[in-house]
Amino acid sequence: MDLIQEHLSYFKKHFPEVYEAYQEYGRKIHTESGPLDEKTRWLIKVSISATQGYSYALKTHIKKAINAGCNREEIQQAILLIAPSVGFPKMMEALLIYRDVFGE
Repeated sequence: MDLIQEHLSYFKKHFPEVYEAYQEYGRKIHTESGPLDEKTRWLIKVSISATQGYSYALKTHIKKAINAGCNREEIQQAILLIAPSVGFPKMMEALLIYRDVFGE
């Protein structure tokens, strides 16, 4: 089990009601709030977590984007697109995490 899953298991064990409420909130926002398809939603989440420097969230969102049918090039473009608006260093850090997820 990787560190992210281990920590999530800890949180779910110690705060089950909070986790359930968070999951329900996230599900409603993710699936019921508008017309975007699932791939697009995950690519947006990849970009958001990359711009904010949330490395664990970025790893998780990359994996969820893959599971939603996104390919490597789509995920990579979502990361590259942050450079002009947020900055080259943020994009480079996110690209490093992307490469780690893909075993490069």
